[in-house]
Amino acid sequence: MSNSKVVYEGWMVRYGRRKIGRSFIHMRYFVLESRLLAYYKRKPQDNVVPIKTLVIDGNCRVEDRGLKTQQGLMVYVLLIYNKKEKYHRMTMAAFNIQEALIWKEKIESVIDQHQESLAANGNKYQSFEYKSGMDSGRNASSSDQESQYSAAEDEDDSNPSLLRRTTIGNGPPESILDWTQESSTLASQNATNQAISRKHWRLLQCQNGLRIFEELLEVDFLPKSCSRAMKASGVVEASCEEVFELIMSMDGTRSEWDCSFQDGSLVEEVDGHTAILYHRLQLDWFPTFVWPRDLCYVRYWRRNDDGSYVVLFCSREHENCGPQPGYVRAHIESGGFNISPLKARNGRPRTQVQHLMQIDLKGWGVGYVSSFQQHCLLQMLNSVAGLREYFAQTDGRTVPPRIPVMVNMASCNVPSKETHKNQMTSIHDRNQSLDNAAKMMDEYSDEDEDFQIPDEEAYRVEQEMKRAEVVEEEAIVEMDLSCFSGNLRRNDNESGRDCWRISDGNNFRVRSKRFCYDKSKMPGGKHLMDLVAVDWFKDTKRMDHVARRPGCAAQVAAEKGHFSMVFNLQVPGSTNYSMVFYFVSKELVPGSLVQRFVDGDDEFRNSRMKLIPSVPKGSWIVRQSVGSTPCLLGKAVDCNYIRGANYLEVDVDIGSSTVANGVLGLVVGAITSLVVDMAFLVQANTIDELPERLIGAVRVSHLELSSAIVPKLEPDTS
Repeated sequence: MSNSKVVYEGWMVRYGRRKIGRSFIHMRYFVLESRLLAYYKRKPQDNVVPIKTLVIDGNCRVEDRGLKTQQGLMVYVLLIYNKKEKYHRMTMAAFNIQEALIWKEKIESVIDQHQESLAANGNKYQSFEYKSGMDSGRNASSSDQESQYSAAEDEDDSNPSLLRRTTIGNGPPESILDWTQESSTLASQNATNQAISRKHWRLLQCQNGLRIFEELLEVDFLPKSCSRAMKASGVVEASCEEVFELIMSMDGTRSEWDCSFQDGSLVEEVDGHTAILYHRLQLDWFPTFVWPRDLCYVRYWRRNDDGSYVVLFCSREHENCGPQPGYVRAHIESGGFNISPLKARNGRPRTQVQHLMQIDLKGWGVGYVSSFQQHCLLQMLNSVAGLREYFAQTDGRTVPPRIPVMVNMASCNVPSKETHKNQMTSIHDRNQSLDNAAKMMDEYSDEDEDFQIPDEEAYRVEQEMKRAEVVEEEAIVEMDLSCFSGNLRRNDNESGRDCWRISDGNNFRVRSKRFCYDKSKMPGGKHLMDLVAVDWFKDTKRMDHVARRPGCAAQVAAEKGHFSMVFNLQVPGSTNYSMVFYFVSKELVPGSLVQRFVDGDDEFRNSRMKLIPSVPKGSWIVRQSVGSTPCLLGKAVDCNYIRGANYLEVDVDIGSSTVANGVLGLVVGAITSLVVDMAFLVQANTIDELPERLIGAVRVSHLELSSAIVPKLEPDTS
């Protein structure tokens, strides 16, 4: 690396198409310096040569190229290039739009510094300004402006105020009504179409925490083919970016918040902001008698300057998405989402989500049964409540948004639904044609030869890990575990009470080797260390540094030259309790993630120490309160680390967190009826550290408070 100051760095996505037409997608480590943007195969150390570099000066531009679908994954793409040297460019992408926006802001700040420096020295730099499209009558936004990159050479311009928020999106198609704009603007745009001209909204009802509005029209009648528009408005405790990414995906996650969604796929990617989609609705209005509905529509999105997002829908015919047997093709007159930021409350971001639909469901039932249209429309609008509950019950999205890619549905003479189902496939399908792949990918590969053999190193690392696992297994077999003991007894019987046993690592899901690519997880597998004993203590005061107790499992292991990790879960109250787990291995593997954790500083430990809880048996309220989401202990509660000669003790003060203390009150109150699983591990954040491995896992069954004993602890002189 050069000696220049690093402005920003991190993992981003590189994608493209090989010479034979097959697409690729990789994680690369990007580093932005004061004069250079470069990326590497892994985080650079010493004088590692980057794969590719781009010199940043006052003539560089950052072009937001919107959304691309690559191998079923949705990525947000930035193109950085030099205006004077058009072929000096670099493409980068992110799985979430927040990261893409951060990079865009950082790169633009570096460009601004160069421009200010040149201006201060009296030098003139090449620059150009994009047209914002104000003549169209719409307010300009970061996604409405048309890129002039392919235009002729730009003239010199010494004006330092440059508009760089450019995209390849050319604004919404003419057929799409932007209902989020002012009604006066809409009236002027749609004066010739009385059926969809806007005037006022009337509050129709409140349900599921939403306000449901009905459109009041300027006319007293509606054409038979056009329904009355309805709109739902609600507040979601999440950022605009999180809500936007969830709305844009059409994978299995969507059915967790949209009860009207059955499945969907991408028909054609027009540009980074416009796409043609196919969507099958899951409507529950007399499904035995009423045929299911499907949609083929164009979706356009943009990000406004105030941080809000607009997603617009309108039905569109497409040659590769003809009518399907067994389905009635519904028609969207207009619709979409308006996602606007609100002031945070109690430190949590808040977003107002408006969902509008004006749809004709077609078919004979619409004309004869008026309740059918309204019932189905309300079911679709309830997705706003689904979004609110989804974010209230999760810690946010951890999986990149996906959207399946359609092959071809042009034929209307499909003999059965099974054949139709077989036509819906993802880009991973081996039968995907090269022509279709070419349409999906209009970026070029930047001749990174390393990309041609991306799996060789992964294969080598995988083989090394397998060999390491064999060594670990052999070491565990040789270790004598009979010399370790704790006051809480071990019982491997499923029906045991007031006891512990080793929990199967496959009961827990951890980050896989490809987590950086696709956020995939895998069963935890074999533990790195052996759980040899469990102590169950009580005292009038908090018990710290219990590993110093003579005769405990950590001391016995140290005498035999073994290494121990001790987890002391401290439960506060009128009587203080501590549950202590002793994990032992023959030795730490030098350079391993566990060894770095043991010998690292407290800041590193707090950012990596992870607990995965689970309550396989217990009351519903306790299971819901505890959950099974991995928790970084150092971020949630206070942790104290004591490094001994042959052990590391982690004292976890559960009472230091109000939330954890509240959950603990439920657990302690019903502890005799609970079966609790816990897995301990060090979180892996980089490709070199993956996959994650469990330090160990334990199951505690039907614990009795009365079985805890008062330990004999010598004064702590450490």
